[in-house]
Amino acid sequence: MIDQLKKAQAEYEKFPSEFTSIIMSTISKEGIPDASYAPFVIDDDKNIYIYVSGLATHTQNIHNHPFVSVLFIEDEVKTKQIFARRRLNFNCTANLVERESEKWQQIVDKFEIRFGELISTLRSLPDFRIFQLTPQNGRFVIGFGAAYNISSDNINQLVQITKESL
Repeated sequence: MIDQLKKAQAEYEKFPSEFTSIIMSTISKEGIPDASYAPFVIDDDKNIYIYVSGLATHTQNIHNHPFVSVLFIEDEVKTKQIFARRRLNFNCTANLVERESEKWQQIVDKFEIRFGELISTLRSLPDFRIFQLTPQNGRFVIGFGAAYNISSDNINQLVQITKESL
């Protein structure tokens, strides 16, 4: 069991690096859910940063309700079992990073390193903004019987889900 947890922990640490975009769910001021996606960068504390247009539905939703569900999910082509795709989800709170602040500059630089020249253009567009999505809790599923909770007490540590913990 300890070896299985160590293996899962190692996989959890690298899993987000397999992706360049996240699937996210937001909610409108009328309470209507909206699924979308955004390219992202992530820091060592698992804060996820998205750089999005103010005209996008998800951006308006985040302004109205600063709660975002984020999903990383294994490509269907790579999965061995469609009913047990590897996936990581986080329930996050969203905070706007103040434009032109030192933190904003650092995050935009990370976007430019990761996504290239397009970011230079986006920097000049006043409607684009950066949100920090801070995970509050989550779940990492590797396969059947291999599911782990993630708590805000220690976002970097997996806790295996057992029948007793349900």
